[in-house]
Amino acid sequence: MCASCSVGVNVYVAYPWEVMEVFEIVGGARLVGEVRVTGAKNSVLKLMAAALLAEGATTLREVPDILDVTYMAELLRRLGCVVERDVDARTLTIDVPEMPSHQADYDLVRKLRASINVLGPLLARCGEAHVALPGGDNIGSRGLDMHIDGLERLGASVRSEHGFLIATRTGRLHGAHVWLDFPSVGATENLLMAAVLAEGTTVIDNAAREPEIVDICTMLQSMGAQLGGVGSSTLTIEGVDSLSPTDHTTVPDRLVAGTWAVGVVMAGGEITIRNANAAHLAIVLDKLTDAGAHVDVTSDGFRVVGESRPRSVDVVTLPYPGFPTDLQPHFIAMNSIASGTAMVTENLFEARFRFVNEMVRLGADVRTDGHHALIRGRESLSGAPVEAADIRAGAGLVLAGLVASGTTTIYEPHHIDRGYEGFLPDLVRLGADVTRKVVSDSS
Repeated sequence: MCASCSVGVNVYVAYPWEVMEVFEIVGGARLVGEVRVTGAKNSVLKLMAAALLAEGATTLREVPDILDVTYMAELLRRLGCVVERDVDARTLTIDVPEMPSHQADYDLVRKLRASINVLGPLLARCGEAHVALPGGDNIGSRGLDMHIDGLERLGASVRSEHGFLIATRTGRLHGAHVWLDFPSVGATENLLMAAVLAEGTTVIDNAAREPEIVDICTMLQSMGAQLGGVGSSTLTIEGVDSLSPTDHTTVPDRLVAGTWAVGVVMAGGEITIRNANAAHLAIVLDKLTDAGAHVDVTSDGFRVVGESRPRSVDVVTLPYPGFPTDLQPHFIAMNSIASGTAMVTENLFEARFRFVNEMVRLGADVRTDGHHALIRGRESLSGAPVEAADIRAGAGLVLAGLVASGTTTIYEPHHIDRGYEGFLPDLVRLGADVTRKVVSDSS
């Protein structure tokens, strides 16, 4: 298959203004069957960036067939890499030149925020990096101050100019002690990837601890990086002169697995979720058990049974191992049809509650006050046209549509394609009545 091919990818088509794609969901079906989770979106994009740290061909496995991977692959090609993808085998090979290009332009960077993760590797390898300020999901401000402050501690000079973040170094980066004000995943990743080729020892305190951070550490170690404290809040990096390409299997996507788990609790039924790590979803599965679900851990995943209307559960989002913000919309959707009243507190992204306006269109009783949402469960929702503003809000609306009476039409479904491989086909196999259509603006 040619490097530019992406057979099977749900590529969003930019239709003329008078037509658009939608998901149509007829509610009422139970979900029964088995699904298999692929590699994590929130890991594989960063692993692709990490491949820049070594000249030669790195192979990634369990690469999900999602739109963001397509975007990131094109970004790497523009940096001079040869990217070959086998969608059926879920593999991606990135052949990195001796000296990649150092500029990531806006037309691609605006499509996914993970593109900022090429900043650290390009700075370490090339001595400079020009990365357009990123786009991605519209879920609130996610400043780059910690990225910049940390890189400057490592000896870089960083400035913003004409819409680009420009980082340069004179000589080799040097080790430093970096304290993050907040355990930012993105900042941890960028500093980690810059520090592995720095001279001396770098310590990152208050580092993010997500499974995706552990995954990138595991890959870097296989490339020859010297890391300590992996999985803890203190990472120690002993810089090395160079790294080697590797072959790495991406960690399973806990957020996709969590989506299926919440979905079956809402709609009722039984789903076995394969290639999933229940330990990465410990607090989520505990909450679903509190809501009345039955959860059994299996040899390669877990099984979730929803037998009756769920009970309301309170949720407070926190950095890992706390409750993941990416599953907050799903729990608002579940609480909207649960028995009782729940409070959901969002501590990470202030704009996540924009999703609530769409839930209200479906008949949900949700009131927000600052970073709190009070949800009074109703016995049913009512299908309506709604819009997916980001990946996780889109998935939450799909789950709500599964239990709403009548038809729910979800506009802007390309956001969902960015994070979920084969979401609709899997839903249909599990018994849901879901179709993807092209409709006119007047319909």
